[in-house]
Amino acid sequence: MHTDHMSRRRFLAGTIAGLATAGALPTVLPQPASARPARPLPSGLFKLGVASGDPRPDGVVLWTRLAPEPLSEAPGAGMPPQPVPVHWQVATDESFRRVVRRGTITARPGSGHSVHADVRGLSPERWYWYRFRAGREVSPIGRTRTAPAAGAKVDHLRFAFASCQQWRDGFYTPHSHLAEEDLDLVVFLGDYIYESRPSGGPRPDVVAPHLDPEPFTVDEYRRRYALYRLDPDLQAAHARFPWVVTLDDHEVDNNWADEIPQDPDVQSPEQFLARRAAAFQAFYEHLPLPDKARPSGIDMRVFRRLDWGQLARFHVLDSRQYRSDQITTIEASRDPSRTMLGREQERWLFHGLDHSPARWNVLANQVFMAENDRIQGTFDFFDLDNWDGYAYSRQRLLQFLHERRPSNPFVITGDRHATWVCDLTTDFADPAAPVVGSEIVGTSISSGGDPIPGLFDAIFGPIKAESPHWKYLSDGRGYVRCRIDKAECRSDLRIVSTVRSPEATIATQASFVVENGRPGIQVA
Repeated sequence: MHTDHMSRRRFLAGTIAGLATAGALPTVLPQPASARPARPLPSGLFKLGVASGDPRPDGVVLWTRLAPEPLSEAPGAGMPPQPVPVHWQVATDESFRRVVRRGTITARPGSGHSVHADVRGLSPERWYWYRFRAGREVSPIGRTRTAPAAGAKVDHLRFAFASCQQWRDGFYTPHSHLAEEDLDLVVFLGDYIYESRPSGGPRPDVVAPHLDPEPFTVDEYRRRYALYRLDPDLQAAHARFPWVVTLDDHEVDNNWADEIPQDPDVQSPEQFLARRAAAFQAFYEHLPLPDKARPSGIDMRVFRRLDWGQLARFHVLDSRQYRSDQITTIEASRDPSRTMLGREQERWLFHGLDHSPARWNVLANQVFMAENDRIQGTFDFFDLDNWDGYAYSRQRLLQFLHERRPSNPFVITGDRHATWVCDLTTDFADPAAPVVGSEIVGTSISSGGDPIPGLFDAIFGPIKAESPHWKYLSDGRGYVRCRIDKAECRSDLRIVSTVRSPEATIATQASFVVENGRPGIQVA
């Protein structure tokens, strides 16, 4: 597998150089007279950066959004209300001497002048560099890579997964370090934004006074995404690797379920559905999602599958759009009619696992799958927004893993703002029950801020003694780095010293290993 050890400093320097040479690029990125916008474009078009996503053997999705005034309430974030041609280039070198693909796509006002270029015709398993131009401005340079060819024998895969980046709770220092890792891709598991008011916390109070306390319209969601995407560390991590993203609740509304908000006594069904449609539109506009994920009203196809040769298959889940509403009792969670994924997605998942050619099957999952008791003693207390509230639905999946035995199921999860490393068994109450898979619940990038020393261990340490499927717990902030090969999946918990400073350091707090053909996870 080809690797690239370019330092982040050199990578960012190349990005800055790309901006500095904008005046020399019209001959590289020609703009036909017939395609020129009707009105001159303002400056600062690419303030939200660039990104790529969903790598395939022959291509990748490239993203940017033209937004010269991204936090402004001015119509169009400072863009004129007209379609704008945006030119893109893909090269095999960061200096763009060997351009292999180029094209033009129209950024339209109705889509927030966002751009999703579905580039095809690339070579498999290769690094590329890309950039955009609109008017006289050139974007920062991004780096991406393609997946191996279908059925290719692959030595290893390196990826990281992360979730939960509440802007007000801390700096995105983990993203700064993530951008320096030697990875093939990043998987983001939800809570990319938070709908609650973004003021307070350790960051400087740069939020415009008129920024809405909670977004409801598409323009309000656009401003919320823009606030997050202005962060330079987040931009660096996006520009460094292709991302595979899914959503959880805070991209719309806390703990929403299908067509039901958290507070139906406050939001009418009509109000919530309009809000969900607006949130989906803004989610698509700000992330490198494929065209098949383009929302249609309140519907958006987020669950999908990506292969990495014969080595790994990613099953990207959506545990929000199709779930039954949350319930209030553990007994109700065992109702066979209740579902977490919905019938169509569950059939899709079972079929994809049953027919997977990959040695490792990675389930990109939003909320805690393993049983997660919250109180010590014989009385059980669960967060019923997690799979604990959908126990029968979870049992169908775990029983399927036991009976059909897909190769090496490995669940990566977000949401909890802490790390749990667990075995998945057919009966969590029975220590002798068969182990059918493994789960790592990753911590947050910043959500929850710096943990209070000792509090997490004081609460969950005694419960861990009663939960033999829990192998490791931690409350630090950061991400999980994984390396998969034919023999094992090794995961490193990467934790920053603080999220209250952009200068925080990072270290590997612990490592975990799943051996090929041996269900269960061990602390290395």
